[in-house]
Amino acid sequence: MEPSDSVTHKNGRQRKTTANLQIENMKDREMEGSGPEVEEEAEGLLQGSDLEDRRHAKVRPGLRNELGNILLLLFLYVLQGIPLGLAGSIPLIMQSKSVSYKDQAFFSFVFWPFSLKLLWAPLVDALYFSRFGRRKSWLVPTQYLIGLFMLYLSVTVDSLLQSNDSHGPNVVTLTAVFFLLSFLAATQDIAVDGWALTMLSRENVGYASTCNSVGQTAGYFLGNVLFLALESANFCNQYLRSEPKDTGLVTLSDFLFYGGVVFLISTTLVAIFKRESERGQGKKRVQKETQGVLETYKLLFSIIKLPTVLSFCTLLLTAKVGFSAADAVTGLKLVEAGVPKEQLALLAVPMVPLQILLPLVISKYTAGPRPLDIFYKAFPFRLLIGLGYALLVWWTPSVKQDGGFPMYYYLLVLLSYALHQVALYSMYVACMAFHAKVSDPLIGGTYMTLLNTVTNLGGNWPSTVALWLVDPLTSKECQGATGQSCGSLDETALCVKEGGVCVTTLDGYYVESVVCVVIGLSWWLWLGKRMRRLQEESPAAWRCKINQ
Repeated sequence: MEPSDSVTHKNGRQRKTTANLQIENMKDREMEGSGPEVEEEAEGLLQGSDLEDRRHAKVRPGLRNELGNILLLLFLYVLQGIPLGLAGSIPLIMQSKSVSYKDQAFFSFVFWPFSLKLLWAPLVDALYFSRFGRRKSWLVPTQYLIGLFMLYLSVTVDSLLQSNDSHGPNVVTLTAVFFLLSFLAATQDIAVDGWALTMLSRENVGYASTCNSVGQTAGYFLGNVLFLALESANFCNQYLRSEPKDTGLVTLSDFLFYGGVVFLISTTLVAIFKRESERGQGKKRVQKETQGVLETYKLLFSIIKLPTVLSFCTLLLTAKVGFSAADAVTGLKLVEAGVPKEQLALLAVPMVPLQILLPLVISKYTAGPRPLDIFYKAFPFRLLIGLGYALLVWWTPSVKQDGGFPMYYYLLVLLSYALHQVALYSMYVACMAFHAKVSDPLIGGTYMTLLNTVTNLGGNWPSTVALWLVDPLTSKECQGATGQSCGSLDETALCVKEGGVCVTTLDGYYVESVVCVVIGLSWWLWLGKRMRRLQEESPAAWRCKINQ
């Protein structure tokens, strides 16, 4: 999921929602000249707010009148970002407890659900209890479950993360619980995205994307950056306390407990006091939308079968292999080298203005007929920045001082991160512009969401593989104990027991960094040109066959 974070493992989020996939299908049937009943179905959600306006023709729902709905959407998106931020903080916490990179790779599956939500989004759109509300039927249960999972974790997370000589953190259970949290947050995202279409009037529905972007970012900030800062004893002693203590202001258990309570209380209030519009509901409506689910899946399959789309998806799934070591492993390596995790998290704060301005600037160069040219030009620069990250990790231990790291070191990390963001957003905005350019306008929502899903998966699987390969590519030897080795955890423990110490002779991260750059350059020289040639395909080559 782009844009991703190389310092803190931020989950990618699809900006194009899947909540209105059935609307696209219904519009297809309307364009094909179906009867009055289908035409009425096609207008259901799309023009629901217009029907409401006609009932109150003299009252225009201005921004001030809908401020409460906008604030509610913003709050729901903030809630959604909190468990994502917490999930992003766990790898940094586990790294400080010296877990293996295979364990980190296993935990990285936690970040997959947001990239796969297209698989169950049509079900969330179509199946519901009409009396309770189309969106609340999913929103309320998922948020209750998130709150209950957070309360469960508040009791068990310390024991799950506990590490001693006999065992490390319980990575399997941590992954299972946080995967479910991420899955529930992705499901809540689908419900909230869909609710935004009917909660706001047509003239104000554009604020939904703003609430999405701002809310999720704020929630992630609370669950990641703010939590890691307040959990750090060093940060709190240095900036927030007059008398030093051994712990931070909050613990992970405390944060999870209060977060769970907030979820349960806020969900109860929404369930009781916020009512949904009853437009277009009923048994007949449910039956038609359930049929629309099957049609949506058939439509997705028909899109993927197009030769141009299949070729483009293959390129999207392989394009980010060259960046996987830099994006997935660098931040963990810096923590391993002694950089405080809360300091790395705080580096994301000054990047927020840059992340807001970059799409605005880059979009001026991607608005033409060949947006992927920007993608192609930014590609080698991002590969070089990956090598720069490897040099930064290699240099970090020599800069460390008794009191931590000097200010110029953090400034250099910040500069490296800023350059990475420029290259990353150049590729991201170019890719999104091309998605919009080639998507069949008759089924634009489904088409765009499919391409965005493939783009996100193209970043997830290389990151997981890169984390998993760090340990096998790393070479260690036992020094101080004759005849011992460090090829496994048991051998490492035996080496230490015999009075030796395991020393890394070749770090797999550096091997990966070089291999990834070689793979990336090969992709750029061979497949990159093929991707650029896709811009020369006629619009008809991207049209779904059912519309021809």
